[in-house]
Amino acid sequence: MMNFNPIANRRQCLQHAACGFGALALHGMLHAAEKGTGARGLDFTPRAKRVIFLFMAGGPSQMDLFDPKEYISTKHGEAIDSPLDRNVTQIGTEKYLALGAMAPVKPRGQSGMMISDLMPNLAEITDEICLLRGMNADNPQHASAENQFHTGSFTEVRPSMGSWISYGLGSENQNLPSFITIHPKGVRTYGSAFLPAIHQGTALTIPLDSKTSPIANLKNASISEAVQRKRLDLTRRMNERLLDDLHGDTNMEGMIQNMELAFRMQTETPTLVDVSKESEETLKMYGVGGKDTDKNARACLLARKLSESGVRFVQVTMDGWDHHGDIRGNLPKLCNQTDQPVAALVKDLKQRGMLDDTLVLWSGEFGRTPWSQDLSGTAPIDKHGREHQPQSFCAWMAGGGIKPGHTYGETDHMGFKVINGKVHIHDLHATMLHLLGLDHTRLTWRNVGRDFRLTDVYGSVVKEILS
Repeated sequence: MMNFNPIANRRQCLQHAACGFGALALHGMLHAAEKGTGARGLDFTPRAKRVIFLFMAGGPSQMDLFDPKEYISTKHGEAIDSPLDRNVTQIGTEKYLALGAMAPVKPRGQSGMMISDLMPNLAEITDEICLLRGMNADNPQHASAENQFHTGSFTEVRPSMGSWISYGLGSENQNLPSFITIHPKGVRTYGSAFLPAIHQGTALTIPLDSKTSPIANLKNASISEAVQRKRLDLTRRMNERLLDDLHGDTNMEGMIQNMELAFRMQTETPTLVDVSKESEETLKMYGVGGKDTDKNARACLLARKLSESGVRFVQVTMDGWDHHGDIRGNLPKLCNQTDQPVAALVKDLKQRGMLDDTLVLWSGEFGRTPWSQDLSGTAPIDKHGREHQPQSFCAWMAGGGIKPGHTYGETDHMGFKVINGKVHIHDLHATMLHLLGLDHTRLTWRNVGRDFRLTDVYGSVVKEILS
């Protein structure tokens, strides 16, 4: 196992200043592109080669989308007993009024999986997905919960799961990073922490016009490609000389690879993010050009293109699911923006023969309460929202060795506590790594005298959801 060496951190400003795309490298947004498997190799035969993570930031309401409760529906607008500690202040939820589902949630497909009318496109592919109704996390605050979902820890700065997978598997395309994140919320959701910077995610923004660059600072428009190549060669020679002085350094080696990769990406990236050559049928299926769907449609279509081109881990963030008020008016809007693109991605992967070895994950950082929240204290029940709930929530997975058309996990009569089939974040991470051919207990990196891993000292593979 290689040891992390922080010496190069003191040298980075000098290295970056010599390069036309220094700001990109400065923030660690590019990886080395190793051909084939990563430095540590596989532990066993993988079921999946890549991951697409669709992150619904804010916390989608599982009761409105996947897990309705008859008890709550019959008590709609009435006070119910709260399982929470009454000594803990619950802003806007003091009355604990039951809040029924915003729309009918019905059995779908041959599996009879429960899906809301708000997601008609997802309802069409229920027999391709595995619904996890017993998800569980540890923190009720957005930032901390997001950190735990992405890194396994809600307190310490740890590598993101995309970085761990990049470290474990490497890239299949020498001209692209192994980890790309589209519309990320913050660097901790795609940072590499103590792993070498080559494994940090490359942040990408969907260009909605020809003047917008999808990756900041990738191209230096002030000089020609020939001059850029000369500058890069000079920088490489200087870095290699410094590397010799240091007698080897993984961060320095990664930085040299980053710069070479960035130069190659200047040619490949513009073509890759261009969806104009996709068929009209494909564009229509995703919702490209749609008033509400265009942004997410382009992101999901790009996720497929990136995965098809050899990127190991693609993350797409779709924000706006934090409905503390007027969930009846706001939840349908988010579903309308995301349902068609997300379902189209699964359909497209299957049509292209990619779903079998591509693992798709859809989830927020937590769920929402079965009782209502009224921050104003005076709004009618139909204008209420829901508070955060990490105790139980829903996620779904598809492809890559996951059992299709399967519902796993059960909550109590009010949809608060998991009573069967609990899947903690650590278990989810362990299962993802298992499907990729990696043993989560062996995928480690030594830092400050201790071996760290994505699952910390926890996690079990959820064998019940494997096909």
